[in-house]
Amino acid sequence: VQLQASGGGLVQPGGSLRLSCELSGFSMEYYSIGWFRQAPGQEREWVSCIDRAGGTVLSDSVVDRFTMSRDNSKNTAYLQMNSLKPEDTAVYHCAAEGRCLRKDTLYDYWGQGTLVTVSS
Repeated sequence: VQLQASGGGLVQPGGSLRLSCELSGFSMEYYSIGWFRQAPGQEREWVSCIDRAGGTVLSDSVVDRFTMSRDNSKNTAYLQMNSLKPEDTAVYHCAAEGRCLRKDTLYDYWGQGTLVTVSS
């Protein structure tokens, strides 16, 4: 199982980005997908998760601004990020596991990160 995260970039405060997480090597219908982020000098932080049925859970810091979705036919999950703030700047990683989990060490499969920079 391999994951490929993409969609990061430089955006101004208040702007939007959509991150994608494409899974290969196995059908995504069997996995929940989590997003984590890590800012420079900080620990990795759980952001959100979408379970196999499409149910989503988001951290308090993003629940009013971010949404998750998935398209099993494309083996891809998405993180729509709106009203971005400078404190959202981080490397964002996606991970796959059977259940939605908030603890990064419980995920078996990880993609490489994609950098999101929110700055004017």
